[in-house]
Amino acid sequence: MAGETVDPAAHIFEIIGTVLSVESMTRGCSNEIYVPVSEEEFEPVINLLTARKFVLIALFGAEGFRYFLGTSLLYVFEKRGGMVILVRDADRPVSSIAAMIPSASWFERECRDGFGIEFTGAFDTRRLFLHETYPENFHPLKKSFVNGPIPTKPSIDPADEYPFRKVNGEGVYQVPVGPVHAGIIEPGHFRFSVIGETIFNLEVRMFYKHRGIEKLAEGKSPEWCIRIAEAVSGDESVANATAFCMAIEKISRIPVPDRAWQLRTILLEMERIASHLGDQAGMLLDVAFPLGASQFSVLREEVVRENERLTGSRFLRGMVAIGGLSRDIRKEQLYELGRFLDQFRKRYRIGLKIVLSTASVIDRFGTTGIIRPGLLRPLNITGPAARASGGKVDTRVNCPYGIYTRYPPIPKILKDGDVISRFTVKAAEILDSVEIIRKLLASMPEGEVRREALVLDGYTLSLVESPRGENLAFVWVKNGKIERYKVRTASFCNWQAIEHAVQGNIVPDFPVINKSLNLSYAGTDL
Repeated sequence: MAGETVDPAAHIFEIIGTVLSVESMTRGCSNEIYVPVSEEEFEPVINLLTARKFVLIALFGAEGFRYFLGTSLLYVFEKRGGMVILVRDADRPVSSIAAMIPSASWFERECRDGFGIEFTGAFDTRRLFLHETYPENFHPLKKSFVNGPIPTKPSIDPADEYPFRKVNGEGVYQVPVGPVHAGIIEPGHFRFSVIGETIFNLEVRMFYKHRGIEKLAEGKSPEWCIRIAEAVSGDESVANATAFCMAIEKISRIPVPDRAWQLRTILLEMERIASHLGDQAGMLLDVAFPLGASQFSVLREEVVRENERLTGSRFLRGMVAIGGLSRDIRKEQLYELGRFLDQFRKRYRIGLKIVLSTASVIDRFGTTGIIRPGLLRPLNITGPAARASGGKVDTRVNCPYGIYTRYPPIPKILKDGDVISRFTVKAAEILDSVEIIRKLLASMPEGEVRREALVLDGYTLSLVESPRGENLAFVWVKNGKIERYKVRTASFCNWQAIEHAVQGNIVPDFPVINKSLNLSYAGTDL
């Protein structure tokens, strides 16, 4: 029938049921499907899912999770809002899938560092977040490790230094950049292989400031862990706190009041506006166009000041709570927000017109840093970076949450995949966010902003669309405390896109390519 909705979970049952018994499958609180698989069943199921164009969006470990007594691996596949999680016994070496699904490589290396899981046949067995100073056989995500002083190596043998990929040939030079940079930014190392100024290879190395966020969450109360979620990445505070609280709310079946969801959505969209404005200002500064950069920088500063006026925090922290919001926002404040956005929209359009009519900007942005559409699914690239390369993926549309079913965004899809495309997509999203907020202000209901209830035991996944793309949170509550909190931001996957985007470009174009992707160091290094 026309207009009939399809249950993604039922569709997954039907697909997996062609190779496995459906009796072993269970539904989670977010309607995701958990499927325990043996080693004999694993490869056929992986082949089936990849053939059906499911995308691997996460892979992580957990100890004592439901089906196996020891360590389990959870492979999260998603397609059009339907999620299937393959649960695999990892108490012995398991086969790698990185050759088949490239995005699995970082995930597998992360699991090896955190849990000591060995992946046979992996093409990259280097450490990921445990750098050279960490001792051998140290795996901090295992239950046997208790937070405390870590015995690091006093010195590093040259033979133990990280082996970067090498590109050899006449005239090829290695250009190392970082990990310490001139600006006030977090550390990250970029190893370029160039001939002249043309980049032939780039390898990115992150994880210089690993904070142990997932370990820190263990044994804490769900309420306490909201602050941890907000600290994952400063300019994604609302997105990550919302993903965490959504998971708890689904586990505990806590209904969030409509007013709370509308206010939450306003905060989510204000966060998106501020993030995109910062990107655009940085992109313009990197091509020496201070006139445009200053306009967008001023607008961003005014937006974060508006955030502070609404919530007391420039980064909107302390507002999202389990069951809704920690406090209401007064009617007068919302009225002033509407007036601010009316003026903001006019001024932003003027600034945008100046930028897009400046030949020097278009010359530097156009055909620079192209991300090919064929990379989107293998690397799980999401957010504006994907939509600028033809990707029709936006969690608010594909897997709507809260009130996005009533107020869906209008994704801007371009196909060239270059810097100007990413700039244009973000411009469209800023204006779209303004329209969403205006609709929410016009239809704001009265009522409570929080429904308090007992937090129950259980586990689930939740997805949100942060300014950078799809963020995922897996939350497992046991005996009223957090047993496992796994967060994966869009940056964790999107960082791998930049290695492809810079190829064939010149070194001076790297800063603007990097800024156009707006990748978070903190959001990658947990």
